[in-house]
Amino acid sequence: MVGALASLFDNKVLVDCDVDAADLHLITNNQVLQTHEFIGGKQARIIEDKCTGCGICAEKCRFEAIRESGDLYRVDRLACDGCGVCVRQCPEDAIEFNDVVSGEWFVSETPFGPMVHARLGLAEGNSGKLVSLLRQTARKLAEEQKRDLVIIDGPPGIGCPVIASTTGASYVLIVTEPSMSAMHDMERLRELTSHFGIPTGLCINKHDINPDITAQIESFAEAHDTTVLGKIPYDPSVTAAQIAGSSVVDFSSGGAAKAIREIQNRLTEEMAHRTPTGHQDIITL
Repeated sequence: MVGALASLFDNKVLVDCDVDAADLHLITNNQVLQTHEFIGGKQARIIEDKCTGCGICAEKCRFEAIRESGDLYRVDRLACDGCGVCVRQCPEDAIEFNDVVSGEWFVSETPFGPMVHARLGLAEGNSGKLVSLLRQTARKLAEEQKRDLVIIDGPPGIGCPVIASTTGASYVLIVTEPSMSAMHDMERLRELTSHFGIPTGLCINKHDINPDITAQIESFAEAHDTTVLGKIPYDPSVTAAQIAGSSVVDFSSGGAAKAIREIQNRLTEEMAHRTPTGHQDIITL
């Protein structure tokens, strides 16, 4: 959806906030202009020359990340949560507390305009912090380049990076599918956007694979002040477009592309009605 909207809207900045599994770059033909390290937190490391083996750090670590190694102790990197309790409790000042590079983030140029995206390392945390950094960078780019729209590719699910992606958005477009699990996430997302008072629309992807659940989704939307902007049919050209590294609206004129173009038109009208002035952020979830 974001790849298609990137092609259809003008004068925008793109942001891929799905930092755990970023993929927008696969269909935007991007050229990386800037690469930055992402410092996601801190981690303890025992200095062997100073450690006396007293074991206080291991006793105080609630994550059981400090373990005996011969006569001394070592920190299990995967178990360490970076809380710093061991550093403060060590009587010998034998524990370092260093920044951890948890991934990288990028500013790229694409045929559709600038894009901010990232790659979080395996099993790394603080994805919400990284999402906030990407959004701040995109907003700054939009202001510097006088671009009046930021389109955000939100992460799936309902966790911390979703909340970080949503905060401060002008409009949220929920992309759901007619399945019980997708309905559950949709309902939770609508609770979230309602809590923040963010205007919210809905589109139903592959609506024709289960008409009964599609009808339930439409009933939910009507009861919760959520505009159904459109329904996208199942269309094999979507997969073909992804394989070709293209958005579906640039690749095909079939059912999915036609539906997305209609959704973009309704989204433009909806945003003009709900958020009529100033800079706008659209996020798709």
